Amino acid sequence: MRPIRLALQGGGSHGAFTWGVLDGLLQRDDLAIEAASGASAGALNAAVLACGWAKAGRQGAREALQAFWRDVGAAGGASLLPLQAPAFGPPFDLASVPGYDWASRFLRTLSPYDYNPLNLNPLRDVLLRHVDVDALREGPVRVFVTATAVRSGEARVFRGDALGIDALLASACLPFLFQAVEIDGEPYWDGGYSGNPSIHPLIEPGEECDIVVVRINPAHREGVPRRSTEIMDRIGEITFNASLIGELRMIAQLNRLQQRLASHGVRPAQCRLHVIADDVDLATLPASSRMRVDPAFVLRLHGLGEAAVAQFLEMHGDAIGARSSHSPAGQEAQAEVGALPEG
Repeated sequence: MRPIRLALQGGGSHGAFTWGVLDGLLQRDDLAIEAASGASAGALNAAVLACGWAKAGRQGAREALQAFWRDVGAAGGASLLPLQAPAFGPPFDLASVPGYDWASRFLRTLSPYDYNPLNLNPLRDVLLRHVDVDALREGPVRVFVTATAVRSGEARVFRGDALGIDALLASACLPFLFQAVEIDGEPYWDGGYSGNPSIHPLIEPGEECDIVVVRINPAHREGVPRRSTEIMDRIGEITFNASLIGELRMIAQLNRLQQRLASHGVRPAQCRLHVIADDVDLATLPASSRMRVDPAFVLRLHGLGEAAVAQFLEMHGDAIGARSSHSPAGQEAQAEVGALPEG
């Protein structure tokens, strides 16, 4: 049995891609998930997986994730996310809805304190149906949830007894959609701004580990955005990837230092990195599609995640427990499925 620790990125409904990846990992009896760190949709996936695992093992985790995403698809039609597009086929682009550009720009001139003064958030009801707080805090899969403190801009990682429904809502709180979530007098926004996801909670001094990052925000997009909404969307993607890139580079530097120590007869613990992503299919989806939660789209994303993890395991499955399959500096084999080289 090879233990792994998951780092799950956030990105709206594209978190259904992560569901597909997790579904594939959970079907591997030789892999044991011992911890999961997430932000935004990644945090929700981590929480639901942990609760399902606590109740019925890996099969319970699979069933819990399936039930959660089915519920998200159903709740989406009842205003889980604004500006829902009609359920038409590819390219799954909200921008093709008449008036989307105008409505998107107009909404950014408003505040959720203006158009949602009662602070209604249907995601709370969905989480209450699928997250058992006791199982989340005490189950065998340790969970770390990142949110961004509004006043300081720093990341806060919720763990143990600090975990709960409010922590999950804080981690998924997009400031143009929802009012800041207040916990112990501190307001929080989406964790993707400060740690998407936070990897450092998964690393313990002196322990070897395999960290599997599931990245859903494309590292590369062709062309230059020209419309204002496209520019804002790409800025958002770059912002949501920046903290992850920084942490991956930091871990790579630590591993290089440890390798130097090893050359002098010291055998330090290694943190092995693996990345599962799809910069081909996900990059063809416009950023606006992160607002799509209709069942057909959610299932398509799940299928992309299943395909990505299958290809990763075929190419790099033997690296788990043995070596890193990803290097931010490009010195080792890339683990991203279909990814373009990163500069």
